[in-house]
Amino acid sequence: MASLQCSFHFLGTNPKKYNPSSIFQSYSRTSFTKLSSRVSRQRFLRCTLSMNGCEADHKAPLGTVETRTLSTVPSPAAATERLITAVSDLKSQPPPFSSGIVRLQVPIEQKIGAIDWLHAQNEILPRSFFSRRSDSGRPDLLQDFSSDNGSSDHNPVSVAGIGSAVFFRDLDPFSHDDWRSIRRFLSSKSPLIRAYGGLRFDPTGKIAVEWEHFGSFYFTVPQVEFDEFGGSSMLAATVAWDNELSWTLENAIEALQETMLQVSSVIMRLRRESLGVIVVSKNHVPSEGAYYPAVNNALEIIKDKHSPLSKVVLARSSRIITDTDIDPIAWLARLQCEGQDAYQFCLQPPGAPAFIGNTPERLFHRKHLGVCSEALAATRPRGDSKVREMEIERDLLTRVVVKPHKSVRKLARVQHLYSQLAGQLKREDDEFNILTALHPTPAVCGCPVEEARLLIKQIESFDRGMYAGPIGFFGGGESEFSVGIRSALVEKGLGALIYAGTGIVSGSNPSSEWNELELKISQFTKSLEHESALQPIN
Repeated sequence: MASLQCSFHFLGTNPKKYNPSSIFQSYSRTSFTKLSSRVSRQRFLRCTLSMNGCEADHKAPLGTVETRTLSTVPSPAAATERLITAVSDLKSQPPPFSSGIVRLQVPIEQKIGAIDWLHAQNEILPRSFFSRRSDSGRPDLLQDFSSDNGSSDHNPVSVAGIGSAVFFRDLDPFSHDDWRSIRRFLSSKSPLIRAYGGLRFDPTGKIAVEWEHFGSFYFTVPQVEFDEFGGSSMLAATVAWDNELSWTLENAIEALQETMLQVSSVIMRLRRESLGVIVVSKNHVPSEGAYYPAVNNALEIIKDKHSPLSKVVLARSSRIITDTDIDPIAWLARLQCEGQDAYQFCLQPPGAPAFIGNTPERLFHRKHLGVCSEALAATRPRGDSKVREMEIERDLLTRVVVKPHKSVRKLARVQHLYSQLAGQLKREDDEFNILTALHPTPAVCGCPVEEARLLIKQIESFDRGMYAGPIGFFGGGESEFSVGIRSALVEKGLGALIYAGTGIVSGSNPSSEWNELELKISQFTKSLEHESALQPIN
């Protein structure tokens, strides 16, 4: 792969390299537009190049996996300058390895929101964001399995990233070899080197055009990363290289330097109010008229005494068109107001739409060899009074039998049945088996899972993509994945696709299930238009 040469970009332009006026003088307006568009696309592709770690030999260990922590600074601007100098020093004194990954990190005294930092950055760069769910008031099930007492103080609350030091993507389903390719770049001694991303709900399904850039799975270690902690922040820069992939340390450093030139240190706190856009139209797939027969078809199969199917989750894709483009990061910040008890995420590969979500459901959390998971079920609305709230809670708790202990998770607009479980892995390789065994969960697919998945493929006429798939990160000492529900795909100039699903069981009513879909996407549509953020009822 050729050395990255970006001489023409939005920020950090070196005017001595090109004289645009002399180049374009001989072109007509039409030719200028075409050439300008072509140069812009080429510039974009060059500026987002890195290596696909899936193409490497996953059995060959990297020469080095290391983190270098620089002295604490008072502001993001000072951190940026410190990193630029550190990257230059790395270039002049390179590590003597043919492959490796190095993270340079600068602690910042101020606490700054990672999502605010991300919003200030150039939107043309690949973006990633992951905010952990607040588990205050719930027991830490991994405490007995963890060997690093007190390390949670050093665990980011939210992480935002731009660019890609190394990415992992393929059209084939995520395999154990792919997992090992990611693990090759991770180490428990560098716990904040993490690969953020996700998997498709159905890796064997045909990929629709809006999901093409995500592949069957997509993970990235950001080039530049902003970490938000409980009382401070951190700015980090990462280089990854492997000569066997024709991506040298020199290539990686040049690419990182181009990205660093585009980092903005002027950070404004996002207003957590509605975006104020107007929804011009909505189009549901399936439509209400097509949804009712689909539910009835599923009910007939569930009632069939020869069918093992007891539940299937049927989803809906809702295309909304707005009067102005939707800013996915501002939208996510708005959702974050109501989502303290949920994960927030954003994945945006180069040239792709932004997949954002505000999901309450954890798939699994691994800390060293300890692992925990949970189950959510039975969506009901929040009550408009404490009396009504208690009535709905009692109804939830008597609907099904759950072992171990069941409780109720209360979110801003809805509430669910909730249970937790934990255990210990025999070895870290079991992490891949945990991921593939837990996904898809009965809450987003059905039961038995394989029969439900086949029926979903027959009935649903749209591509779920990463909706209801595992979204999170792999790390050396810790990994955590949510279930990508309550999510939307935001496409510039095309509005957004909002996804939601409901579980169909014996006795389900198509009208009630459609109303539940409306309730679930209301979190998204109401946050776009003028409405105050809801606060949970205590």
